[in-house]
Amino acid sequence: MTALVFMALYRPKPGKENELKEILNVHIPVLREEGLITERELLTLQAEDGTIIEIAEWKSSEAIDKAHQSEKVMAVWDQIASVAELTNLSTLAEAQYPFPNFKAI
Repeated sequence: MTALVFMALYRPKPGKENELKEILNVHIPVLREEGLITERELLTLQAEDGTIIEIAEWKSSEAIDKAHQSEKVMAVWDQIASVAELTNLSTLAEAQYPFPNFKAI
């Protein structure tokens, strides 16, 4: 089993940044409770446009599949989707540079 690092990018909907941050406060603990991610320290960053980036490590590729079958995880992901757009690195201005910088949060 190989552990995989993921980067999840959430662009808050207008006026929803604080609500998103509150939801993200339970996101990683739920993934850990479900035994899906390692104890590697979470890295949370913010781009200039307000996009929040979470970087964590899955325990295995099987854990990714299990996350999509977990009612607890899916409930948190539904909450995230209600207040943020899921996006990718290429949408960030910082991604245009070889050494992008983000604000640590």
